[in-house]
Amino acid sequence: MANIPSKRTRTQREQFDRLEKLSLREACDLVKKVSNAKFDETVDIAVRLGVNPRHADQMVRGAVVLPHGTGQTVRVAVFAKGDKAKEAEDAGADIVGDVELVEKVQGGFLEFDRVIASPDMMGQVGKLGRILGPRGLMPNPKVGTVTPNVGAAVQEAKAGKIQYRVERAGIVHARIGKVSFEAGKLEENAQTLIGQLVRQKPATAKGTYLRSVTMSSTMGPGVRIDPAQFSTKLTEA
Repeated sequence: MANIPSKRTRTQREQFDRLEKLSLREACDLVKKVSNAKFDETVDIAVRLGVNPRHADQMVRGAVVLPHGTGQTVRVAVFAKGDKAKEAEDAGADIVGDVELVEKVQGGFLEFDRVIASPDMMGQVGKLGRILGPRGLMPNPKVGTVTPNVGAAVQEAKAGKIQYRVERAGIVHARIGKVSFEAGKLEENAQTLIGQLVRQKPATAKGTYLRSVTMSSTMGPGVRIDPAQFSTKLTEA
């Protein structure tokens, strides 16, 4: 039996041509317009890249600080000791610990959204790979979550630093804000993320790099964005 769209979904779809590719600003305006949930929906963006993630030299991953944050409160856990632990606490970390925190996580404690570790703690934190890895929480120097500058890392996480990684199908999914954000702020956040992805274009990637860009709210339909508008960024990269 085919799934029948709800009345709310039908109403959303009737407000625009789902095949039309819009400018980034038009997409931000439209995502806000068609949102009709009773809560402040999260706005996500999906960018399909012309890469093959199975090749190590075409893996695109990293982190970027969005200028207007994500609109969500991020609970940050830091594995550090001594002066580094104090630095993390002063920067606003929610949870700070060393060996005892490792043991607590091994016991099932997972009340945090981001994990940062000082390099000297990775010998202990490495034991948590099977717990943190599948949840995308394992600290990694490539995204700045294994660092001697734990205070700065905590501040960036609290300010709206997001992590991204291209999936097997070549798509990067990322949260860029809330429906309650002004359209201009959503646009700037999206521009920041896409600009970062363009700068990371692998030298071995062939053909069209930005294949498609789609924006949506939690309960809303996907709105297509014309990737051609970012061609200048590709030329500059």
